[in-house]
Amino acid sequence: MNSNKFLTGRGRERFTLEEQTLLEDSSSCVRVVKARKTLVRRGEPVCSSMLVVEGFVCRFADDHRGRRQMISLYIPGDFVDLDGLKLKRLDNDVVAIGAAKVSAYSHNALANLSKRCPRLAESFWLSSLLDAAIQRAWIFRLGRLEAEARAAHLFCELHARLEMVGLAQDVSFALPLTQSDLGAALSLTVVHTNRVLRSLRERGLLTFRNRQVEIHDRKALVKLGDFDPAYLYASDWNTPRRRPLGG
Repeated sequence: MNSNKFLTGRGRERFTLEEQTLLEDSSSCVRVVKARKTLVRRGEPVCSSMLVVEGFVCRFADDHRGRRQMISLYIPGDFVDLDGLKLKRLDNDVVAIGAAKVSAYSHNALANLSKRCPRLAESFWLSSLLDAAIQRAWIFRLGRLEAEARAAHLFCELHARLEMVGLAQDVSFALPLTQSDLGAALSLTVVHTNRVLRSLRERGLLTFRNRQVEIHDRKALVKLGDFDPAYLYASDWNTPRRRPLGG
């Protein structure tokens, strides 16, 4: 397991070998989970947090009629539920989208790591701050963008994040989401999601087929989605407003 993606994947300095070993040795177990496996249920007590090693993991919230809203999406190198360290339960479900591998850390182990290694403590805090920044971008996307722009923004974000961990090529990346999953992330029906994807394809911007995303016109996709990746806080960007993905 390459745990130092937890920092390098988000544009931060690498762990030292000692820090990386300390983090990896503190894991209580590594779990390989099947697609659609619920890892944490809303309201249940939690005593550990998870680092995504492979695959995609998300958080879902359901309304009283059982309709699902995806409220966050995690890729390899992301801690999923550090908030449980203090809150002791989650207010949403955590689900593996496709087959995934996660490394579990007991809350006692995380507390001990934080005491023994200040840089690891800072990295845990940074992870929570970055999650909050991404959450604000998701609120913006759903609150201010039209359907096609929402999809463009999400695809741009995922491309940028996956590129940080070496899981995206210049114009393509694997994405194990169904159209139903995309609808849950974009707050659209499956029918509307299908129309949006068809429109993006016909406009020559992007193709999403067989769980593979192919970007045809990055500059136009960035413009449509009003995407500014500054909220991802990669260290190679030093100005308040970063150059666009297609720049």
